[in-house]
Amino acid sequence: MRIQEVIEQKLKDLNPDVLQVENESHKHHVPPNSETHFKVTLVSEAFEGFTQVKRHQRIYGMLSDELAGPVHALALHLYTPSEWEARGKARPESPNCMGAGQ
Repeated sequence: MRIQEVIEQKLKDLNPDVLQVENESHKHHVPPNSETHFKVTLVSEAFEGFTQVKRHQRIYGMLSDELAGPVHALALHLYTPSEWEARGKARPESPNCMGAGQ
């Protein structure tokens, strides 16, 4: 199973309203078809009452095996449903890595 699929499967335990796991490895200086850099947008009621730090810690715990191995970078955009609505259902775009394409 691909790393992206493993991440998606694990995060489904949070019963997300929105779950987007994007492999952004192509934006970095890594071999083709790498699975090392990911961006996660997750909207869940499970985040109600938790700070951003606590939300991140929860995701880090859920993905500890992946973070200890193949995943080099993980951009997390974690929202409650009301926060997601207030943002206009939009998450920040990721910049290209300075070393990409070298």
